[in-house]
Amino acid sequence: MRIGVISDTHGHLDPRVRELFKGVDHILHAGDIGYASIVLDLEEIAPVTAVLGNNDDPQTEFRELEVVELGGRKFLLHHIVDPKVPSERLQQAFLHHAPEIVVFGHTHQTFHEVVDGRLYFNPGYGGKTRDGVKRTVAVMTLEDTAVEVDFLEL
Repeated sequence: MRIGVISDTHGHLDPRVRELFKGVDHILHAGDIGYASIVLDLEEIAPVTAVLGNNDDPQTEFRELEVVELGGRKFLLHHIVDPKVPSERLQQAFLHHAPEIVVFGHTHQTFHEVVDGRLYFNPGYGGKTRDGVKRTVAVMTLEDTAVEVDFLEL
C-alpha cells in the first residue's frame, strides 16, 4: 500500500502533487490545509484523511485528531506534535488507539524517527515557495515488515 503524505499547504496545492501522488491508495494531510477545496482536489487522486492545523478555521468539517487504519497499521494524525514530549491529549490517544505511526506537520521540517517504539513522521512543508524553505511531500510504502519512505521535493 502506498500513502501520500502532505502538510502545511496553507491554501496552496502545488500542481506537481497530482503527479507525485499518482497511484497512491490514500492521502494523509497533517493540517494547516488553508482551504477545504484543497482536500477536495486531493480526493480526485485518492481518499483523504485530514486534520485541522493551528491556522485552519475550526468551523470546517475537519477535526484536530484523526485515527485511521491503512495497510494493517494504525495511524494517528495531529498537526502539532512533540515526539520527545507528547502532550497529555496525545498520550491519552496513544493509550486509547495504540497507533503505530504518528503523522504531524507544523514545523515545516521533515521528520522520520522511531521514538518509544512509535514512528513519528512529518512530510515537511507543502505550501507556496518561500525564501529558503525546502518544500516537500512524502510517499510511504507499507510493506509486511517495514515502512519505506520517500521525501519528494516540490
